Amino acid sequence: MGIASLVLGILSLIFGAFGNGFSWAGAVVGIVGIIIGIQAKDLPDQAGYAKAGFICSVIGTALSLLTFIACVACAGCFAILV
Repeated sequence: MGIASLVLGILSLIFGAFGNGFSWAGAVVGIVGIIIGIQAKDLPDQAGYAKAGFICSVIGTALSLLTFIACVACAGCFAILV
């Protein structure tokens, strides 16, 4: 579960940084990674992976939501100008 959290965290970072049209998917994947990371912290052999996955998921979710909000705001401003 720790490795799954880490993979989902990395995916949310990628979607947040490079997936302009799919930044909402990064937020969804990041939230799932956060949940799995919290659950995997109780397993002693996967605590390191779970901690890293949790941190990557939180950062990726924040970045994805910020990118999504920026894209919506930009589209809204463009609609007003046209």
